[in-house]
Amino acid sequence: MAIFVTGSTGYIGSYIVAGLLTGHRDPLLLLVRAKSQQEAQERLWQSLQLHLAFPEFADYLRSRVRIFLGDLTSERFGLGDDEYRELVDGTDSVIHCAASLNRKSERQCFSVNLRGSLEVIQLARSAQNRHGLRRYSHVSTVAVAGIRQDEVIQEDAAIDWERSDYDPYARTKKFSEHMVAQLLPDVSRTVFRPSIVLGDSRRPETTQFDMVRAFSVLSRLKVLPLHPEHKMDIVPADYVGKAIVAIHQKDEPLHGIYHLSSGTGSQTCRELTDSLAGEGGWRAPAYWPGSGKAFAAMVDWLSNRGGALGRGASLLKVFWPYLVWNTVFDNSRVVAELGEAPAKFSTYAYPLLRFSRQNNFQFPAQPWPAGAAASAAKETAGRVTA
Repeated sequence: MAIFVTGSTGYIGSYIVAGLLTGHRDPLLLLVRAKSQQEAQERLWQSLQLHLAFPEFADYLRSRVRIFLGDLTSERFGLGDDEYRELVDGTDSVIHCAASLNRKSERQCFSVNLRGSLEVIQLARSAQNRHGLRRYSHVSTVAVAGIRQDEVIQEDAAIDWERSDYDPYARTKKFSEHMVAQLLPDVSRTVFRPSIVLGDSRRPETTQFDMVRAFSVLSRLKVLPLHPEHKMDIVPADYVGKAIVAIHQKDEPLHGIYHLSSGTGSQTCRELTDSLAGEGGWRAPAYWPGSGKAFAAMVDWLSNRGGALGRGASLLKVFWPYLVWNTVFDNSRVVAELGEAPAKFSTYAYPLLRFSRQNNFQFPAQPWPAGAAASAAKETAGRVTA
């Protein structure tokens, strides 16, 4: 019996898979979109090399990982009857992490976040009916709370169906949570809601650059259209991954929903910009909160232009609502469960920004080693780990 994980080639998914492999002994069943086992393994290596050296990765691949070649949005993931039956029979628990983060595309968010979640729920339903399911863990987002301002949000008070949503991403993730609760009422369920996930508190390297680009643009401005005392709820990816793995593996978690956030410990805009300026050697910006609407309009106009300026404006347009809401998400549940709070963004923000700029906002990924045996794909194809 194994843990079925979706989103293993994504940013947060890589932390979850690496945490399960290095800290636990369960075999893993991973759904990867690829045309062959070799392509799937190479995609997985691109994701996990942030956490593992290749010899360790290859050893886990041989001994504890089975890859299913499938598409989240296809019926039964596009698997044949026998392979789908093997997946159902082999699944002891589920961590559903895959999602579309494309906040501009309603079509893509609905396809991946709704239809894809439904396919995973149906797999869980079949496993529960066949032999019982230990746990279903669903990775959501604090954005399900909708449009808020100047609030501290508790987990059980986050969803308000009368409240408007920021974007299609937030809307579809809210409905996904609803589907899990309605369709798996007899399964032990855990919902994880990360806030703004940005960087790793232990090292400067990252493979996710969208939010870093947005912060890079803001850090170059001499005047910021933000309130200096407003808080930004930013949490490092290593804390998010650790929390999901640890709580998923507990026999009896204390709660059904967890905010993976910085909560009331979130830092203010002034604290963050002063920290960056001090480490970077530049002057801290001035603040002009009243210019927010004019700035947002300018960003909207620039986002339709080409070049680096247009790309930066497009990112700011997407993330702007999440930077100005001055809303934080209470994290006392996860802090009590883990016995530790997340690192503050200011403690690792500058190394993250420096690494990203030095590498032109691209991770210097290592290719699949030329000397690695191509037979590794054959070894894992058709094999059920046990």
